Amino acid sequence: MKRIEAIIRPERLETVRDALDELGYPGMTVAEVKGHGVQKGVIEQWRGQQYRVSFLPKIWLMLVVDDEHAEKVIDSICANAATGEVGDGKIFVSAVEDVVRVRTKERGLAAI
Repeated sequence: MKRIEAIIRPERLETVRDALDELGYPGMTVAEVKGHGVQKGVIEQWRGQQYRVSFLPKIWLMLVVDDEHAEKVIDSICANAATGEVGDGKIFVSAVEDVVRVRTKERGLAAI
């Protein structure tokens, strides 16, 4: 199993969620986060004054998928989260040793 963690733009969440739902992966964990990458924030202007926004709002989403579907999920996130601009996000993939469903104690893919 693979844990896929994606940091994406907030405005792309619904599109990504709908695409993953169509693939058969409706379950995910989502959190609002702030951060910056190489661009180190942006310069904004308000009432004639410039100021730096160092940490930009992003969405962190995490899901666990079986190994054979990991590439399809990654491709779907990339296709639906991309705007072509700096700051579209990142995807991190790591191995998951086991999953346990708390209510029934099912393990592995049955617990996803």
